[in-house]
Amino acid sequence: MGGYGARIGVPARRRSARPVTDGLAAVLAGLTVRRRPGSWCVVTGPAPPAGATVVASVVEDEGTTSVIRLEDARRAGIPVDFVAAWLTVEVVTGLELVGLTAAIAHALAVEGIACNVLAGYYHDHLLVPVDEADRALAALAALREAHPG
Repeated sequence: MGGYGARIGVPARRRSARPVTDGLAAVLAGLTVRRRPGSWCVVTGPAPPAGATVVASVVEDEGTTSVIRLEDARRAGIPVDFVAAWLTVEVVTGLELVGLTAAIAHALAVEGIACNVLAGYYHDHLLVPVDEADRALAALAALREAHPG
């Protein structure tokens, strides 16, 4: 039987690239981050909002937390407290790599930028305030430059 997929019955994709296992310094030296188009928000409730395309979710005891497009939240009349830019860390790492999330969070915290991290199988994803996206990208570029290969 195949691995887990995004939906039941859909086999998981195999990694298209070999995971980086060289250690944190090598990963930081090659760090690239891409901004996903659009604005995003985190909403919660007993179920994902009807009509919204959920791009990430976590089921918690209190309800389901979903990441959806801002326009979907507005269309559904859902109050939004946090509008985010979605940044994708493009390096493919092993899930056991120690320190990457901490290094990224520290670089952003030093600049006073909030960050919510989603760990995917292939990449880590960062939700930062939409009006701080350019500063976040600059802070992560500086993190890369501080770790020459």
